[in-house]
Amino acid sequence: MRKFLIAAVAAGALIAAATASAALQPGVFDPNNTHCVTSTFSNGVLHLAKNCATTTNASAGADITGLSGQTFQSASFTLASASQCQGGSPRFDISTTNGLFFLGCNNVTPTTNSDGTVTYTFSPANLIPADPMKTTPGTITAVDILIDVQGTADVSNITVNGVLENVLTPRQNAFAKCKHGQWKTFTDPKFKNQGQCVSHFAHELNRARQDENAKHKHHT
Repeated sequence: MRKFLIAAVAAGALIAAATASAALQPGVFDPNNTHCVTSTFSNGVLHLAKNCATTTNASAGADITGLSGQTFQSASFTLASASQCQGGSPRFDISTTNGLFFLGCNNVTPTTNSDGTVTYTFSPANLIPADPMKTTPGTITAVDILIDVQGTADVSNITVNGVLENVLTPRQNAFAKCKHGQWKTFTDPKFKNQGQCVSHFAHELNRARQDENAKHKHHT
């Protein structure tokens, strides 16, 4: 699993669901097992929380898959309220072939919606390089959205390059693994057809998601 790229703290592995394309993969960076960060997705909203000091080396967020090789064009997300924007958190981390770039909620003026939510919209001009010497982004190698400041954020309508990002169901994840003849490449187990492959991985992914949810409940 790709690692969160976090300014001011060491990068670390993201604990999340199995790899899929063009989707959100919620997860946390918590190398010291503080259990103070959570990332869940329900009803179209990514619920992020960091219930410990900002200085704690931990964050909550989601990988955004399926963008590798693209040129960054646009991104946006909506917060439940403007008060959930704390400095540059939440933010997008855009990793490219020419370095890492940030898109923080404090980098642009948000649009206030009729229901009180606020939407932050970013263009290439808003990209902030992690390395001031590398001001021109290359093609995308990885993207994530995260919070690393104490507090919570309810993030919805997450888009990158015009695509609305959502969490795939276990069956959708399984289909991504088995489509385009990929089911033929598995040897342990070996499948007779694509349908058998999808059924197998849907069951495995659903069980993994249930186990992960159980762990979060145990530590809250």
